[in-house]
Amino acid sequence: MDFRLLTVIANGMPIYEYELCDGGCTVCGGKFTLNRPLSAKPLTNCPACKKPVRKVFSSFSSPMKLKPLSVSDAKKAGFTVLKRLGKGEYERQ
Repeated sequence: MDFRLLTVIANGMPIYEYELCDGGCTVCGGKFTLNRPLSAKPLTNCPACKKPVRKVFSSFSSPMKLKPLSVSDAKKAGFTVLKRLGKGEYERQ
């Protein structure tokens, strides 16, 4: 089994990235990812080569806005659009 590409897919568990603390390894490649429950004990050793590992903080992806939403887009999406008249006063558009 190639631990460089190891990603266990399971619902409701975050993906954690790990790297070896020292040196490299031909078994795990020095880096690997695992899906682990939040309740799991911290991983201290590589499951493949048993060398010490540390968790890597990785980036996440978020949806990008392609354009600002218009009033008509908001209405099509089912939102109620309000226009401010004064302090604490609004009316539907």
